[in-house]
This record gives sequence, C-alpha cells and structure tokens, in this order.
Amino acid sequence: MRLPSQEPIKVLLIEDEDYDVRRIERTLRPVAERIRIVDTVSNGKAAITLMNEGRDYDVVIMDYQIAGGLKGENLIAKLKELDPTLQVIVVTKMTTNVADFDFANRLLEAGAMWYCTKYPYDIEGFIYQPTDFVLSIFNAYEKRLLEKARRRADTRLQSAVQEILQKKQIVGVSRAIEQLREAIRRCAETDAVVLLRGESGTGKELVAANIHYLSRRRHEPLVPVNCGSLPEHLIESELFGYEKGSFTGAIARKKGLFEVADKGSLFLDEITEIPLVAQSTLLRVIQEGEIDKIGRTGRHKVDVRIIAATNKDLEQLVREGRFREDLYYRLNVLSITAPPLRERPEDIPVLAEYYLRRFSADMGRPAPLVEEEAMQALVAYRWPGNVRELQNVLQRLLINGGSVITLPEVQAALGLHRPMYPQDTSPRWPWDPQHILPLREMERQFRREYLRFVRSQSRSDAVAARTLGLAPSNFHRLCKELELK
Repeated sequence: MRLPSQEPIKVLLIEDEDYDVRRIERTLRPVAERIRIVDTVSNGKAAITLMNEGRDYDVVIMDYQIAGGLKGENLIAKLKELDPTLQVIVVTKMTTNVADFDFANRLLEAGAMWYCTKYPYDIEGFIYQPTDFVLSIFNAYEKRLLEKARRRADTRLQSAVQEILQKKQIVGVSRAIEQLREAIRRCAETDAVVLLRGESGTGKELVAANIHYLSRRRHEPLVPVNCGSLPEHLIESELFGYEKGSFTGAIARKKGLFEVADKGSLFLDEITEIPLVAQSTLLRVIQEGEIDKIGRTGRHKVDVRIIAATNKDLEQLVREGRFREDLYYRLNVLSITAPPLRERPEDIPVLAEYYLRRFSADMGRPAPLVEEEAMQALVAYRWPGNVRELQNVLQRLLINGGSVITLPEVQAALGLHRPMYPQDTSPRWPWDPQHILPLREMERQFRREYLRFVRSQSRSDAVAARTLGLAPSNFHRLCKELELK
C-alpha cells in the first residue's frame, strides 16, 4: 500500500505482557521502515503522561485488558480527548468477545478505529494474522490524515465565516439594535422562514446575512435574489431552472436559484415584486420543499431556508389582493423589523466612525476627524434613506474632503447648504489637473454617484428604476456594473 507520505507511522504500544509485546514487534518487523513503534508502556496512565508531555503518535495499539485503573473504553476516550485525530486499534483475548457485537459497538462509540483478537499463546510468531493487522495500521494512518485535513478545512471555513460576520456586523449601541441582534440570534437557531421588514436602506440584507452565517447552514451558500430585478416572464426559470431543450433557446440545462441555494439559504429581497402567478408556485415550493423544473416530468427535492424581505405594508397588499394571503402566512413565521435610523440617533456617531474607518481603509488613507458641530448635524438629520444614505454621504465627504470634516461640508453633502462658487468659475466636480481621468471613467463616476443619490431617495430599487425610466432588470444590471450591489 502506497502512503501519501514517506514518513514512518508513529505507533504507541500499550501492552502489559512482555510475551505479547514481542509478538506485536515480530508481526510488524517486515514493515519496520513504514511502521515504527516509538514508545511502549504497560498501562493507560503512562500513555496519558507521554501524550501530555507532547509526544506525537499517529496510531495507538492497546491491549483491552491491561492492568491499572485506566483501561478499556475509558482509556480510548481519554486518548481521543487529547488528540481527536489519533487512531486507536484494540487487541483483546481470542477466548472472549469474538462475536460480541455490543462489545464492538462500545469500542467504536468510545473512539476505536478497529479491533482484533490475539492468537492463542501456542502461536509464537504473530499477535494476529499479519496482513490484516498491518493493513489496519495503514488504514488507521490514512484515516488520521483525512481527519486532520478535514479539521484544517473546517478551521478555514470557520475563519472565513467569522471574517464575513466581521464585515457584516450590525453596528450600533441603541436598545433597538440590541433587540435586533437578539432577534437575529433567535432566528439563527431555527430553520423557520423569516420575514424581514423595514424601510429601504435599513440593512435588511445585512440582517439576512447574519441570520445565515450564525445558523447551522453557515458553511452552505447564501443566495441573494432581488425579486424586483427579475423579468416577469423569466421569474420561474430563474428561480427553479429548466432542462436542455425544454423550450426554444434552452441550449443547456440551467440550475435555478433554489438549486444553487440547496442546503443553504435563499434571500428573497423585495418579495412583493413577485407577480401573483409566480407567488402560487413559490408557495408550493415552500410548503413541499420540491421544485418543478421546466422540461422535467418529476419534481426535484431541495432543502432551502427562506429569508424574505420587504419595505412595504404586506398586510395592506393582502387586503388589496396584490399579495397572496396564504403565501403571506407562510412567510410570516418569524418576523424581524429593522429600525429606521431616525429612531436611533445615538447610533449615528458610532456608524459614522465605523464607516469612515472602513471606507478610508479601502481608499488607502487615514480616517478623517469629524468636528463636533459636523457630527451634531449628522445626528440631527432625519435620514430618509437610512443607513444606505449615511454610507453614501460619508463616501461623498471622504472623496471631497480633507483630514477634517467640517459643518459646511456636512451641510453641503446633505443638501442643506450649497457651497457658493463664483459664476462659471468652479465646476460641480473637483477637477485635479494632476489626475485627469479618461472620459469613460468620469462618466462611470458620475453615474455611480447619481444612482446612489436616486436609491437613497427611493423606497425600493423598483421605485428607483421607475424614477430613472429603466426596467428593473436593466437597473439591477447597471447597479452591478457600477458595484453598487
């Protein structure tokens, strides 16, 4: 058997009979270059002492019936507690436990990888059938390598999750934010459908991300869907997918977003933008956990946690017949409301400091200071666009300002006070003769700034698209191109 590493397998032998120690050594002698008995002890306490001293082993071979107080399943459990990747092979007398399935089950539950029975004492050469015994050690070593690799992968995944949560943390010190964090923790403990409510810009996508990455599904995908950006005639194919040849133009099989999110979470933003016809299909998927792909006769099972969001009065839409009542009840299992920024002014200085540090780091420059009067102006403002508008204002201040943010700069950024320029002498944008940009890049910056402004003044992206005279799908694509999503 070829092992991935040429380093010898390090074995700790726990055996209190010298006769059996010699038989184990004889059994392993033909593979001495690949399997090396590093230490031999006669009782469990001595083995634990060696491991506590930092001795590293790949495999433990232990007699089940050794002398001393620490033995059997208790010793196995203690060894695995010190090193969960350590593999344990148990050797026991041939006269007992040969066909005792309960005994074998107890060993496996304690953490043993394999066990065998000793040959009778009149067979002096080997402790057990040599090929099987050696092969079990090689298999144990392979299992240890796989377990160590899995644990490293789990550690990297957990670090990635923590990094995401750090970037998507819910910032604030107000009572409303504390209640929001607690509601997120409660929702993360279940797999129930969650309905997120709140005005545009309050951070519902941030809340959805925290629910997902704090839940048991944290290592599976979180798939965000802006329902307002899906063309009405393509909603079902986007959500549920289709098979190759199911209609004209279906040249390949397409996975729907429910399939992409399988085992993870699907965030349906602006859920009220889904038309009534598609709402009935969505209801059936939520109820039954199965999707009907276009072009497939059978149904496909999916395991998806639904997190939906809206900035509208769902109850009013139900009364008006614009949203299905049965779907409303399916979505409104757990409900969280993201509080508007105007109701928690004590969070504004904390948010301003957090985003100024973050945006400044992205721009490779130190974060500016904010004059007290300037901060008071930020706190006093009503923020109709909520946290999204605050982010846009702070980015504008960073681009146009210096090392200190002043009250006039804040007033200008908020539209409360326009800086006075001599007639036809000062441009709207600050031109820098040392950094003249290509026209295309300047146009991109202007479009990005203008779309940010329109979004901050709109209740939803769908409303922003209508204001700009764009189809929702084109608006969504433009925001993606300008990295506003």
